[in-house]
Amino acid sequence: MTASLKETVGRHGVWSVELRSEDPSRRGELDEAAAELEELGYGAIWLGGSSTVDHAAPLIGATRRVVVGTSIQSVWQQDAATTAAGFAEVEAAHPGRFALGLGVSHGPLVKDYRRPYAAMVGYLDELDAAGVPADRRVLAALGPKMLELSRDRAAGAVPYLVTPEHTAQAREILGDGPLLAPELKVVLETDPARARETARAYLARYLGFPNYTGNFLRMGFTEADLADGGSDRLVDAVFAWGDETRVRERVTAFHEAGADHVALQVVRADAGDSLPRKEWRTLASLLA
Repeated sequence: MTASLKETVGRHGVWSVELRSEDPSRRGELDEAAAELEELGYGAIWLGGSSTVDHAAPLIGATRRVVVGTSIQSVWQQDAATTAAGFAEVEAAHPGRFALGLGVSHGPLVKDYRRPYAAMVGYLDELDAAGVPADRRVLAALGPKMLELSRDRAAGAVPYLVTPEHTAQAREILGDGPLLAPELKVVLETDPARARETARAYLARYLGFPNYTGNFLRMGFTEADLADGGSDRLVDAVFAWGDETRVRERVTAFHEAGADHVALQVVRADAGDSLPRKEWRTLASLLA
């Protein structure tokens, strides 16, 4: 019997958009980095950038045990039948190694965006009919209804851009059983001004998406917190920055709030699409 995602992903993973690169000249570099992440002790690699099983499969093939998941695949990006076929293929070759992370994306990014909750329910219905088991999929849930769907129709939730307070509320909705694996952005910079500048530059684009801003307002932030790239209060809530002790404390806060697993996304100033391998090693060391 295949172990559950909650059993296999461990307490920490890496969230990376860089590892989903489609540049064939980088295949060896990406595979080597994934193998190192496994050796460093990370339990999961979560691929950003609206990735699919096609992005995950090569990394699964290059490793032995780490779980590779999409975080997230938009339900508007690929039809359920294609997704199910890809899932079946990778599951047959590497049982239990792939996690299908799904989300509804954002209105500004999707033509004819409408009724996102209903779209997700319909997509899950199609996956059920195609034989994709609920315990191999997770949802990028923010609000209560999507969190309930994560509990009832999936293995759990992989919330993006959240706080420990949101994690505590999500755990209350999910209950003890489902996986709760929030993403957390990390800036390994000890100077407060530089750390927040780097964080704010990265955060700015997300503040144009109503799903995120609405969630922040539900969590008690104000419109003022959302202005000008985000207030210090907001930045400090959704990023871990500072020295090793401070970063460790921020990760611990998510676990204490109810997270089973924290997916760590390294954020750097002007890094392009290079892999943050030095930073991944640093985080593995300080979280060991």
